[in-house]
Amino acid sequence: MSFDLQPALKGALLELRPLRPEDWSDLYAVASDPLIWEQHPVSDRYKEDVFRGYFREAMESGGAMIAIDAKDGRVIGASRYQGYDEANSEIEIGWTFLARTHWGGAYNKEMKQLMLRHAFRFVKNVVFLVGPRNMRSQRAMEKIGGVRAGSRLDAHGKENVVFRITASTFAPGA
Repeated sequence: MSFDLQPALKGALLELRPLRPEDWSDLYAVASDPLIWEQHPVSDRYKEDVFRGYFREAMESGGAMIAIDAKDGRVIGASRYQGYDEANSEIEIGWTFLARTHWGGAYNKEMKQLMLRHAFRFVKNVVFLVGPRNMRSQRAMEKIGGVRAGSRLDAHGKENVVFRITASTFAPGA
């Protein structure tokens, strides 16, 4: 069974579906908030030209999903599966951001729970790469059960902290 990198996933708070080119305007409206990116390694991603690169890479990845608030149908962010490694039974979840109106844990937790539940149908390991100075995301990873597992260079050669969640330690309702 091959890994479905762009499933439609639904929870009580949000829905995830494959990112489409016509999502540009709604997603950029969320991403244009500089405070979302202040601790991120690409802290100027709120700028349109920089975000266009993110959006292009997301579309090319084949694993990007848009997050939609289940209550009102508004776009609230995005996330992505990438780097499927069948031999090591591993996938990366990342490139996640949410509108500040949806910060605080509940939406991120549900998003990651939905994505992890789906991923563990195909792999035994999920990794998350987080910038070393992005303390907000590191705390969020710990809240959802991520365990620090060293460091790794990302596709752009930047050092990141690796968090890992395994199928054997995943608590779907936690």
